[in-house]
Amino acid sequence: MSVFRALTALYTQEGPFQLIHGACSTGADAHAHHWFETVGEELGCTEMKFPANWSGQGKAAGPFRNVRMVSAGADLVLAFPLPEGSGTQHTIRLAEEAGIPVRRFEP
Repeated sequence: MSVFRALTALYTQEGPFQLIHGACSTGADAHAHHWFETVGEELGCTEMKFPANWSGQGKAAGPFRNVRMVSAGADLVLAFPLPEGSGTQHTIRLAEEAGIPVRRFEP
């Protein structure tokens, strides 16, 4: 299921929500931002972006960003893990440890 379809389905089930993502220019973050710009904002959703500070934090920027996103108060995590990716797996672990439900959408 695509990010667009997953977010639309979530809206249909729950109504307006706050969309939190890592503000990456590619992948699920980019698709989530596109959904917000084209549909979500008009539906009453809000968006909170957490870009990683790669220049200031180096390799620690991704994990630090993931901690900040999970700590922002999410009620649910929609995860779109790729086989070669570790960032999404890290976020899934953090969410599960925090007791936040995770819905996985495998490629």
